[in-house]
Amino acid sequence: MPEVKNKVVVVFPAYFAEKTLERTVSEVPRGVVDQMILVDDHSGDGTVQLAQKLGLTVHRHGQNTGYGGNQKTCYRLALEAGASIVVMLHPDYQYDPKIIKYFAELISAGYFDLMLGTRIRSRKEALAGGMPLYKYISNRALTFFQNLVSGQNLSEWHTGMRAYRREVLEKIDYESFSDDFVFDTQMLFAAVQKGYRIGEISVPVRYFKEASSINFARSLKYGLSTVWQAVRFLMNGYKKY
Repeated sequence: MPEVKNKVVVVFPAYFAEKTLERTVSEVPRGVVDQMILVDDHSGDGTVQLAQKLGLTVHRHGQNTGYGGNQKTCYRLALEAGASIVVMLHPDYQYDPKIIKYFAELISAGYFDLMLGTRIRSRKEALAGGMPLYKYISNRALTFFQNLVSGQNLSEWHTGMRAYRREVLEKIDYESFSDDFVFDTQMLFAAVQKGYRIGEISVPVRYFKEASSINFARSLKYGLSTVWQAVRFLMNGYKKY
């Protein structure tokens, strides 16, 4: 019987991504990826027009729904498009799109159900790549706590580059999750609770002026939210999932 090729769909949750989108898209491996979908969360720049020019499938929210809300639309559209593997990639060029090839290969081969692109290979490299010191410290502390609670040993819980086997997105009730940044943490805890296999690959750290980044106040709110999610998991194992 001929081998059945998985359909790989890349989704971009976009918000004011005009300055970095083209660089990101240009490095997506075309021989691996079958379709690219951009969901614009009501940006006020030329993100939508540029995405259309680049040949992406584009969906624009009529109002801002938040980071988690944007991802919900991304995954819904990818599943409707028949994706076997869905890769979520921030369009801000912080992550190396060429890694998508290896995500798809490892999931297709049955090694993992969910892949993460981790920016934390060493403290020196992370800081040299422009990651602010307070973000590095908080990332390490939160990841340590989340690993301790969940029984995992992941290098990073807070990456904006992830890949999912279709089944993961079909079985996890992500529509019930937060519309804010803590959405990513909820996805990982739910995946752990359901026993999905999580793999990771190191990616270079890229922090620069045009790349998206939340400020200290939002970072603090996010950190406290992730701690609360970990406590919830510890208390009840996310039984509702």
